[in-house]
Amino acid sequence: MQFFTHFKSSKICSALYLYGLLFSTLSIAEPSQTLSIYGSNTIGSRLAPALAEGLLQRQGFTHIELQTISDTNQQIITAGLSSLKTDTRIDIHSQGSSTGFVALYEKQGDIAASSRPIKESEVSLLSPLSDMHSKNAEHIIAIDGLAIIVHPDNPINDLSITQLADIFSGDLNDWSMLGARSGSIRIYARDHNSGTWETFKELVLSPTNKALSTQAQRFESSEQLSALVSKDPNAIGFIGLPYVREAKALAVSAGETLAMYPSVELIATEDYPLSRRLYLYSAEHESNPLAQDFLAFAQSDAGQSLVESNGFISQTVSAMSVVADDSMPLQYQQLAQQAQRLSVNFRFKEGSAQLDNKAHRDIDRVLAYLRKHNKMENKLVLVGFGDIKSDPERALLLSKLRAMAVRRQLHNNEIIFREIFGIGDAMPVASNNLDQGRVKNRRVELWIY
Repeated sequence: MQFFTHFKSSKICSALYLYGLLFSTLSIAEPSQTLSIYGSNTIGSRLAPALAEGLLQRQGFTHIELQTISDTNQQIITAGLSSLKTDTRIDIHSQGSSTGFVALYEKQGDIAASSRPIKESEVSLLSPLSDMHSKNAEHIIAIDGLAIIVHPDNPINDLSITQLADIFSGDLNDWSMLGARSGSIRIYARDHNSGTWETFKELVLSPTNKALSTQAQRFESSEQLSALVSKDPNAIGFIGLPYVREAKALAVSAGETLAMYPSVELIATEDYPLSRRLYLYSAEHESNPLAQDFLAFAQSDAGQSLVESNGFISQTVSAMSVVADDSMPLQYQQLAQQAQRLSVNFRFKEGSAQLDNKAHRDIDRVLAYLRKHNKMENKLVLVGFGDIKSDPERALLLSKLRAMAVRRQLHNNEIIFREIFGIGDAMPVASNNLDQGRVKNRRVELWIY
């Protein structure tokens, strides 16, 4: 009897041991789904984690945890259907846009996050993996925009990008050099880890090979920077659009363009000079289902809502009024007086009427807007624009061809257009001296009655 009791007890202990071993193995097992994103700090610091959590919530996970590893700029999001097991893990590494393309090449990452378009050298490097220029590899998920702010009593109302580069580098150091009252210009800037700083550096300082003045005061907090600029008569700073608050936002010009004040609409159309696209890149035929889900979610209405709530400009289509003025061509003035402009532009590859990748996705967004607001018949006007050509007639022809290219994309859906016309190289929104400026000028605007 004693032997039987001992034998029975041993069997129970062995079973418990095996069960414990099995449970331990399950708890540390690799999750069934994994995703690795490398690249831009602008995207990776807040937006990518927000999109990851939003996707996991949509997929029904109830236990979602975020871990930040500051030393390596890495964030780990884990999710499970219970607290006992991790089913999914998303790793986000934010060390700069270039690192995303290297990670794709070395097969460490599934998605590259970039706050700039891919370089031709990177396209060549990744050509064995995919055509990175294709619409299935390049995904524009948001538009980023900055405001230049000064004290409310500062008499300066607008500055060019060239002047901004001179100011923030310290080459222009007194307000009297800009026609205002004398006073040493005090520079307020975000810290070097900020995505806002990365945007400013790329759009203002880098094109002129200038560096931020060593006299600049740096801030981790957008709120603090804005508050201090609004109290300092000699201050100037840059900030994300939501943080202008009590400060005064300046209009900004690029090259020969008219100065534009920052607004959600002008950043959405990319007309405002301090705006840029944010990208995700992946293989054309991405085999990781979680990567496919992440890319699709970022473009969805829910994903674009998260884009907006995290301080960026979403790609949701809306209508806006435009004030007509005498500098506009007469036909355009009449349009501005009678219709509203949609907050999306269609843009094109250089010297052609071929839509770029953002435009292909915007077709669906525009169609959804037109259907929702009952604007499918005789309500839509397309206006084509171009960059400067040696032959003005060629610029005019290309602008009309671009409008017709958008018409062809929308015509398949049985829209009846009210009017379609081109106005050549009139009304540039960027400098034609740089490639990125010419790209912005090659566009089609959409107007509705």
